[in-house]
Amino acid sequence: MLVAALAVFLGAVVWAVARFGLDAADQTASVVGGSIALLTLPISLYALRTPDSTETGGVAAREWVPAAAVSASLRPPVPSAQVRGRDVELALLRLARRGGGMAVVCGAGGLGKTTLAAQAAHQAQQARMGVFWVRWQDDPSRLAENLTRVAQALGLTEERLEAARRGQAVLVDVVWEQLAAVSGWVIVVDNVDTPARVGPGRDPVASYRGWLRPDGAGLLIVTSRDTAVSTWGRRAQMLNLGPLEETAATAVLTDAAPAAGGEEEAQALAVRLGSLPLALEAAGRYLATATSRYRSFTAYREALDREFGDLLGAEHPQAADPDIARTVVRHTWGLSLKQLHGDGYTLARPLLHLLALLEAAPIPRSLVTPALLADATGQDVTATALDAALAGLHQYALLDTPRTAVGASAENGASVSGGQVVLHPVVREVMAITPTGTDPAPWLTALDAHLIQAVNDTIHVGRAGWPTARLLAPHLPALLNRATDQTFTPTRNTLKELAQVLREAGAFTEEHLVGKHILDADEHRLGPDHPDTLTSRTSFANTLALLGLYQEATDLQQRTLTDRERTLGPDHPDTLANRLYFATSLNDLGRYREAVDLLRQTLIDCERILDPDHPETLTNRNNLANALAGLGQHQEAADLHRQTLTDRERILGPDHPDTLTSSHNFAASLNDLGRYREAADLHHQTLADHEHILGPHHPDILATRSNLAVALVGLGQYREAADLDRRTLADRERNCGPNHPDTLTSRNNLAATLVRLGQHQEAADLYRQTLTDRERILGPDHPDTLTSRNNLARAEAAVARAGRGWWSRLRRRGRP
Repeated sequence: MLVAALAVFLGAVVWAVARFGLDAADQTASVVGGSIALLTLPISLYALRTPDSTETGGVAAREWVPAAAVSASLRPPVPSAQVRGRDVELALLRLARRGGGMAVVCGAGGLGKTTLAAQAAHQAQQARMGVFWVRWQDDPSRLAENLTRVAQALGLTEERLEAARRGQAVLVDVVWEQLAAVSGWVIVVDNVDTPARVGPGRDPVASYRGWLRPDGAGLLIVTSRDTAVSTWGRRAQMLNLGPLEETAATAVLTDAAPAAGGEEEAQALAVRLGSLPLALEAAGRYLATATSRYRSFTAYREALDREFGDLLGAEHPQAADPDIARTVVRHTWGLSLKQLHGDGYTLARPLLHLLALLEAAPIPRSLVTPALLADATGQDVTATALDAALAGLHQYALLDTPRTAVGASAENGASVSGGQVVLHPVVREVMAITPTGTDPAPWLTALDAHLIQAVNDTIHVGRAGWPTARLLAPHLPALLNRATDQTFTPTRNTLKELAQVLREAGAFTEEHLVGKHILDADEHRLGPDHPDTLTSRTSFANTLALLGLYQEATDLQQRTLTDRERTLGPDHPDTLANRLYFATSLNDLGRYREAVDLLRQTLIDCERILDPDHPETLTNRNNLANALAGLGQHQEAADLHRQTLTDRERILGPDHPDTLTSSHNFAASLNDLGRYREAADLHHQTLADHEHILGPHHPDILATRSNLAVALVGLGQYREAADLDRRTLADRERNCGPNHPDTLTSRNNLAATLVRLGQHQEAADLYRQTLTDRERILGPDHPDTLTSRNNLARAEAAVARAGRGWWSRLRRRGRP
């Protein structure tokens, strides 16, 4: 054994002298340090498995390869810090080592591809595997030389190399024959961002005839910004990296700067940085430097809003060096854009700059048109060139096109698959620092014009425009900020029309965003008493109520009513409308008697001043019926709802949303009267008639489904009711949030149904959770809170009775 080891060692020294000169031979000799050190030789060498005939076709492999026999340039970097949040990817790479092949670690710049590969290489070293690191330098000949040296270290003979030199064999095939014959190795080829140049020749990587192949008995790891499966072929295992999870991102910061603050502060900064590893590392290095101006996570996060360009968007004097550019947040994506431009995607850079001028939110694909980019840049832009630029940016992971729904848009039945593009927030902020290198005003002017056009296109297409309306909403407030005195009113009115579309779509969160900005702009430009301002305030208060923020809505409605009565008088139609909305807010707060009194008087005034068939009069009658139901006057409420339904069907038509509301409310009043079969039939009819108009998960449809479950309970169909309650609760939690009063109602109703099924413990748990939430959200004296308190007491009593019954039965079974 000792003789064999000595022979290998001497062979390695001779090979190193022949290949690299005396310096490499000295490095090789230093591993053993003399004949005595030969006794510890296996510790200093990488062990390579000798594959059996089934793995290599019977080709023998070299048993030992001296660690220092390979040039230092092929040694992997040592991980400088613990790798966070990539456990799944590392596990996949460890698994891939067993069977060999090729894994591509890909994603945008700044996601830590090289860091992950270095950690995988380190783990392979710990497993006593042969590990080699090759830096792609956009030079196929250098790659050929490095992989040939790797193959020689793994036993490639001089005879086979000489055959390639004489043209009797193809060098790339000779190298890969050797890599297929020996297992137990890992080769990393880092930063292959120009895979089309890998070679040899013009064959693409996916043909697997070039220098990168999945044919080895060991594992080839490639890192690249190119995420296209078509580039790497179907046999490559793709590991497409994204930003870190918040927990891992937080740990990166606390690892780098443990004295900069607590975990919560670090988490807030991690969220602000979009959990992007490169940005996290840059922030951590800054905070750990004793001379930095900001030394805490909180101070750094707050400074980003003021000094992003200095902290993360700063220029680097040596940015022309690709290795330096990769470590600088400002420049890391410039490398990808440079490559795209060189590949003919000349619109990629201006397009990314243009998209970065929008908000940090998904962008509707329909907004990104050739006309928009042409108006912004002054260039000729074709649809084909624009599509190519988008595809290139996506291929290099500079933007994403998620195939998921936005909010409730898909819940309402309209797919938005492929209808949006998303930029990482840090990419957006960096690219927005200098949008064009010149004056950004023309770009913003073009954006404003096309946003207005997109809104106009959206508000006239009905439900088909709802997904786009939701996507447009976050990008619209800036329009009012940039509006001139001449453009303010038409811009504001266009946004009001979109807010109405959002309300019809049930997109109350997006409506709140747009409505709040309209109100702020009106108060600033027109003053607090201007009629337009008061109208905006009323609309915004109604949005607050739809979001379940009843107290805020009531306060705002009361303030606006006072201002209307003072400026317009008590009988002005706008004053009547405000009185109606204020009374409705009182009803939401459970102040039913006050609401009924105010609504009765307002109904009389509406019929006198407006018309008995005026939409505002019908709304008043509908809301009065709801308040009467709160007081327990169910027959009068049902009569009013029936009358309102008849009038709305006649005036508005059977498919109008207000008619749907009346149909739902009349059916609910039948539930209150115990007429469950009629109620269930009407609810079924309402769902059948209107799901195709609003979608199966619109808030109005969910309300109908909730009350249908109540009717089913009254009919004794408890299991079907429980299933419907669970569905509705899940949808409301997803669409409205866990704290919305409608969500709490669904949870209460499910608990009530579970009581009927004898599932008392689960019901008690739901009642307890609902009571806690209602006390916090609605207050301890709201009628719904009192109902929850009573329901919980009854459920806990039922649980106690069930426990006593069980103990009694057990005792009876135990008697002699």
